[in-house]
Amino acid sequence: MPQTLDTDFGRWIGCDRNINIDRLLSILMKRRYFLAFIGSIVLSCLLSLRINLFSSTIATAQTQTILVSAAASLKDALEEIKPGFEKAHSNIKVNYNFGASGALQRQIEQGAPVDVFLSAATKQMDALAKAGLIDTSTRRKLLTNRLVLIVSKNSNLKISDFPSLTNSNVQRIAVGEPRSVPVGQYSEEVLKNLGILEQIRPKLVLANSVRHVLAAVETGNADAGIVYITDAKISDQVKVVATAANNLHSPIIYRMAVIKASKNPQAAKTFAQYLTRTAAKNIFEKFGFGIAR
Repeated sequence: MPQTLDTDFGRWIGCDRNINIDRLLSILMKRRYFLAFIGSIVLSCLLSLRINLFSSTIATAQTQTILVSAAASLKDALEEIKPGFEKAHSNIKVNYNFGASGALQRQIEQGAPVDVFLSAATKQMDALAKAGLIDTSTRRKLLTNRLVLIVSKNSNLKISDFPSLTNSNVQRIAVGEPRSVPVGQYSEEVLKNLGILEQIRPKLVLANSVRHVLAAVETGNADAGIVYITDAKISDQVKVVATAANNLHSPIIYRMAVIKASKNPQAAKTFAQYLTRTAAKNIFEKFGFGIAR
């Protein structure tokens, strides 16, 4: 006579109380394999999740982001350089902060988390060096530039050289603020050495970056402006009417250095070194910069 199950256990597993023992064993075996199957799936998912999280953590730890504060006149060239650098160095991401060199200098002095500084003049870099804020072993000359006089491409004013700015029909002349904007410093030197600075000073409209000087001429808010040749080249709204002789102003030399407080000094040095290589130099030259010797 076949054995039967007559306990609460039978009800717990959902079986009839008169179930055959052999059938019970069969059911239990099936459930055992089913639970083992489910368990293996859960374990596999947990292991996969752990591996993915571990891989993600490693990737995050390996990727470094650096902040490069650079003179506004470098914007277009540096934006074009960025993809090539990040492709060559996939573990380094570059963010830019563009502005007047003087303003960028003050940000660094106030503790901004900058890794690399590119200045359009020596003055700002010297100030940071004196304050002990740059890694002096990384400081170097990078680029040169030229100073030009621009007018709107549709201008009917007879402006052909810098002395023309004294003409009575020239009312507004855009220049950089000389205390904080290097292009303003160079512009003031040119006008002073030509002996016309005081005569045209009432006409000067001060801008807080070279790009704002360019915009003032493009929009007709200034009759003329003094910018770098690299800025004039990127605009189809202005034309160059004169180029300042090099002996009328201090040498226009862009300098570069890694900031001493950089959180990613090696990545910062890697980027700085990349800017001195052929690929970067070719882009700088395309935008009209000279390579500093």
